[in-house]
Amino acid sequence: MALIYQAELRPSKLELLGGWAPSQPWFAGDASALTSVGAYRFDDPAGEVGVETLLVQAGGTATFQVPLTYRATPLVDADEWLIGTLQHSVLGARWVYDGVGDPVYLQTVAAAIIGPRPQAELHIEIDGKRVLREPTAKVAGSGVDGVPEPTLPGVEEIVVQLRGTDTVVDTAALRITVRRVLDGSQAVAGAAGVLTGIWTDQPEPRTLVLLSAT
Repeated sequence: MALIYQAELRPSKLELLGGWAPSQPWFAGDASALTSVGAYRFDDPAGEVGVETLLVQAGGTATFQVPLTYRATPLVDADEWLIGTLQHSVLGARWVYDGVGDPVYLQTVAAAIIGPRPQAELHIEIDGKRVLREPTAKVAGSGVDGVPEPTLPGVEEIVVQLRGTDTVVDTAALRITVRRVLDGSQAVAGAAGVLTGIWTDQPEPRTLVLLSAT
């Protein structure tokens, strides 16, 4: 379960991404015109790290996928994956990372595909009561037979490379391919399992993340 606070963020998530996205080789468009078209979350088993994936557009028709993690303290040895920091009016300072370099994101997205574990339920607190909130993107894992639930990898185990506009992440046991540009391609050759999703204005499932053994 993810508890969503009625809070002010400085800078906002899209403002933070707007300063970072132009440096990414898979990004194209006007970073000052970022809009969100959907988002989905996973639960950190330890309950410490926020795990959210934003689906954004940048003044064009392409939709970009950006997995994020939110941490109360910096992730050791992960400076290259730090997008920036923001101030949360309820939780305080949050360090925001590109999820492909954060072990918690990799563990949770792999569990969503293998399990398949459901995406996190969203709850918002209104007048002291927690109210269920519908996500703006709905995702589902395919399931993978015979593969155990993933363990948390160490930062030093993560090897990241770009292939076209996909980010490919290798850990000791798994390869996770994150589609950065959601252009309609559904090719899953060699994948043991996939995460697919639908969101506003995209009612047909799109392939979001692929998983295979290393």
